[in-house]
Amino acid sequence: MAHKTIAQLSNELQTKKISSVELTQLFLDRIKRFDKQLNSFITVTEEQALSDAKKADEERSKGNAHPLTGIPFAQKDIFCTKDIKTSCGSKILDNFISPYDATVVTRFKESNTVLLGKTNMDEFAMGSSNETSFYGTVKNPWDLERVPGGSSGGSAAAVAAYLTPGATGTDTGGSIRQPAGFCGISGIKPTYGRVSRYGMIAFASSLDQGGPMARSAEDLALLLNVMAGVDEKDSTSIDKPVPDYTQTLNNSLNGLRIGLPKEFFESGLDNEIATLIQSAIQEFKKLGATIHEITLPNSGLSIPAYYVIAPAECSSNLARYDGVRFGYRCNEPKDLEDLYKRSRSEGFGNEVKRRIMIGTYALSAGYYDTYYLKAQKIRGLIRQDFVDAFKNVDIILSPTSPTTAFKLGEKTSDPISMYLSDMYTIAVNLAGLPGLSIPAGFIKNLPVGLQLVGNFFDEARLLNAAHQYQQVTDWHTRTPEGF
Repeated sequence: MAHKTIAQLSNELQTKKISSVELTQLFLDRIKRFDKQLNSFITVTEEQALSDAKKADEERSKGNAHPLTGIPFAQKDIFCTKDIKTSCGSKILDNFISPYDATVVTRFKESNTVLLGKTNMDEFAMGSSNETSFYGTVKNPWDLERVPGGSSGGSAAAVAAYLTPGATGTDTGGSIRQPAGFCGISGIKPTYGRVSRYGMIAFASSLDQGGPMARSAEDLALLLNVMAGVDEKDSTSIDKPVPDYTQTLNNSLNGLRIGLPKEFFESGLDNEIATLIQSAIQEFKKLGATIHEITLPNSGLSIPAYYVIAPAECSSNLARYDGVRFGYRCNEPKDLEDLYKRSRSEGFGNEVKRRIMIGTYALSAGYYDTYYLKAQKIRGLIRQDFVDAFKNVDIILSPTSPTTAFKLGEKTSDPISMYLSDMYTIAVNLAGLPGLSIPAGFIKNLPVGLQLVGNFFDEARLLNAAHQYQQVTDWHTRTPEGF
């Protein structure tokens, strides 16, 4: 039962083959059994989960069932959850109990899902390997000596190991898609503004976007139906009608124009990954799609632009953590300046400190025009590249990452090498476009991710293409040994 998709579990609950309480207990037992190996959860809310499940069963018996009613689920620990610790993977928020729910959390509650707990993550979502968490490294269920990707590595590992049918993630530069690729699951980053950011602890406000992670594209559609929509509490939320993403999953792909960016298939891509991506392209051709080479001439500038813009916004957002109002406070400060300095230096990890310092420098007098303003101009060029490309194609296809999951500790001493693992995903965030990752094969038992990028608010087309691909392949059904 644990290995079924959300869509299948919804049917099992609907036909009363299992109750939500029984299903929830099944996943809680799996978390107790397997998560010591993975470290994918920071907090497990067992008592609340069973209470949620009992309520869901009552609602279903009254005929008030939503497709997700009674489905166990996990939230990335970046989403505020009322009366539950929300740490963002950081020591500085280790004692923070949120007084309110994020909008995403509220919407799942309204659908009567069951909260299993909060998943581990890179500290303040800064990282590509889930090695920067105050709560320890998360491990990839396909190989416990390898990273699950980041920053949503806890969610990805938990879904891949069947500790939860689905989970939320956030994506600032690839942090849903890259861990989804590394862990062999499906994950989608919606268009910027499609999912409310209210109650989602900010890293880089113009880039952050929440989205779902699950086994299949069909499951992503079910989850996104709940998450998407305008929110008056979020000024960046877009007031645009939300379609039922499940209604178009079975549309034909005949005539679908798929663009291949030549820049993404040149140097830096592992040859075996390139071969698997070419095989996936052939499957799309069999499904009726046409393939077109395109160019994104400024995509090579995405990493340097991102690593000016994101740290600058991080520097601004994390200024609020000062040891005064909430969170960690140093012991016996001598004065206010000592309180600020030691609370921040003791509360933040090295990667967060590095990005705060870079961002503060880029925003400082004399350097704003040289770095931050120039990076924003480059961002405009990158966005225009995509706008031009979508005049001729419907979706863009590429690898999710240039390599498979790397070994734990392999890149922790080389931040630049770590940053390059997001070379295919960052441009999508800079442009504000939707992108998803689905499994496309394996190399030496390690999953390979395939990225699909769509035009603004065209998540339905992406999910349709991904679902059709998953109807003729079985990569998304593979199970890591021992789980």
